[in-house]
Amino acid sequence: MDAYIQEAINNSHALKEKQFLLERNLFALEEAKRLYYPTVNLNGSYTLAAGGRRIEFPVGDLLNPAYATLNQLTNSSNFPQIENVNELLAPNNFYDIKVRAQQPIVNAEIKLNRSIKTAQVSLQEIDMQVYRRELAKNVKLAYYQYLQAREAVLIYQNATQLLQESKRVNESLVRNDKAVPSVISRANSEIAAVEAQAVEARNQQRNAAAYFNHLLGRSLDQSITIDTIQILQGGDRILVSEQEGRPFIFENREEIAQLNKAQEINRLLVNLEETYRKPKIGAQLDVGSQAFGLDVGPYALLGISLEIPLWTANRNKLQVQQAASNVSALNEQIAQVKDQIQLQIRIAQNAVQAEQEILQSYNTQQDAARQYYRDTFRRYKEGVANYIELLDARTQITNLDVRRSIAYYNVLMRRAELERALAAYPIK
Repeated sequence: MDAYIQEAINNSHALKEKQFLLERNLFALEEAKRLYYPTVNLNGSYTLAAGGRRIEFPVGDLLNPAYATLNQLTNSSNFPQIENVNELLAPNNFYDIKVRAQQPIVNAEIKLNRSIKTAQVSLQEIDMQVYRRELAKNVKLAYYQYLQAREAVLIYQNATQLLQESKRVNESLVRNDKAVPSVISRANSEIAAVEAQAVEARNQQRNAAAYFNHLLGRSLDQSITIDTIQILQGGDRILVSEQEGRPFIFENREEIAQLNKAQEINRLLVNLEETYRKPKIGAQLDVGSQAFGLDVGPYALLGISLEIPLWTANRNKLQVQQAASNVSALNEQIAQVKDQIQLQIRIAQNAVQAEQEILQSYNTQQDAARQYYRDTFRRYKEGVANYIELLDARTQITNLDVRRSIAYYNVLMRRAELERALAAYPIK
């Protein structure tokens, strides 16, 4: 059984899908961690301009008379005449290329975002464990259903053998003129009816095998190895686990762990919304060159940024209240799920106990029915009992065998459901 469950876990497409979702969350967590790291970008721009506003400054009109006087006094041309300034405000043939490094210094959102991503990874891992446990239960149920159908086939085969034996006795009695020929026709009719039941049981067995192989993710017609299961005798009782009868620990159920983790995420979201009140501080460094044409104009610029929210029309406060409402809703959901789990455990325990009592009653009836058939068969051969009594005794054995088989595997299936409710079966 353990090997079959592990095979189902290894081959499950749904689990593989969840594994990819877990990897996605792990990548998101790594991304959140790297928000602490600086970012470096290369930025560049080149502009051409024509028309638009211009800046006019009569620098020539102001300085040229003075320059002319100086040239006369010095008898030189050291002070040339200059033109008035008339330039476009929009830079023409201008480039600006720089490397910008940014580093967050104080930012509470980054820390909380990392905590949220970490919790989401844990939540996905718990979700995978829930699916593994549910898959293990379904594999057990499918396996027991297959064994139940398989045993039904064997029961009908044994019934056919009993009918064949009674048919041979009838043929002997007819040859010795101790019975009428119609008993042989009745025997053939009973054999055909039981064989029809066996055909139906084989079909159920094939369907059960196909479903079991489907759960294991393999070919539907692959053979199933039968594990040795201890046959219950009389009042023997199947023990569910060491946890049976002990107070249930809710943390053993991954569903509760899921809700607790979701609660943790919602609390972090409340804290995240409350960070809008906290200032954000960052540093920025630009190193580059800007100039007209092919000139080079290197520069460096270091800056510190500070962001303090002053008023947001209470939008952030309303977001905090929404997140807080989610926390309260999850508290109620956790309480509801705990009540449901307690009810599930109680129903599963009652089902196991009831099926065990039913099984014990069939064990007692089975022994009595077999003894009654042997006595009736002996009296029939002696001519004391009629053939209807013999058929009734045989039918009673077959029906009890089928019911006892159903009850036995019902105990095992109810046990698997109780193990699931208690989270008692170890899942890797």
